[in-house]
Amino acid sequence: MEVSSKTLNEIDEAKEKESLKMLEAVLFVSGRFLNMQDLISLSDLNPIIIRELIEKLQEKYGKSDSAIEIIEKNGHWKMDVRPEYHGIINKLATGSSEFTKAEQETLAIIAYKQPIKQSVIIKIRGNKAYDHVKKFCELSLLKKKKMGHTYELSLSDDFYDYFNVNEPSEGSSVELLRKIDSGESGESGESGEDAESEQEEVSEEE
Repeated sequence: MEVSSKTLNEIDEAKEKESLKMLEAVLFVSGRFLNMQDLISLSDLNPIIIRELIEKLQEKYGKSDSAIEIIEKNGHWKMDVRPEYHGIINKLATGSSEFTKAEQETLAIIAYKQPIKQSVIIKIRGNKAYDHVKKFCELSLLKKKKMGHTYELSLSDDFYDYFNVNEPSEGSSVELLRKIDSGESGESGESGEDAESEQEEVSEEE
């Protein structure tokens, strides 16, 4: 039996709706920023289709009277609550599923001591902190400025927008990070800001 063009269109539309629901579910369940490779792995869709579907989801939530939105940051996507409702979320949540405990501790130290040299962070947190800093920079949460053989790290404007907190003069960013991570005791190694630690960093940096 010959399949009509109308039937083919209906099949394509049904397939697109199913893919849209799948991608929507992936973003909803993840609770964190996902890059394209993450989305491909979790949805089994190709990147061209994923980009088209993300645009449709952004349009869907943009037009609807919804507290949810699909946000993009440097090639990463996340389903999130609109900024005007962040206050409610902060009351319900004591931490962030976006970052691992180790990443939260690294970010907390940077927030407490900013501006701080990356070599100091590596000495305190170990080489794993290179990946933490890289992730924060990709999400535009940190500013990274070259300083001799190392980098100076500080919080970016996007950090305050991301966590819905005010500038550090009011202490609110530190207060938020205290809720995320109370492990400030790891800072005791900061005194090792010497030439040797910075030389070690040169060999680690690309």
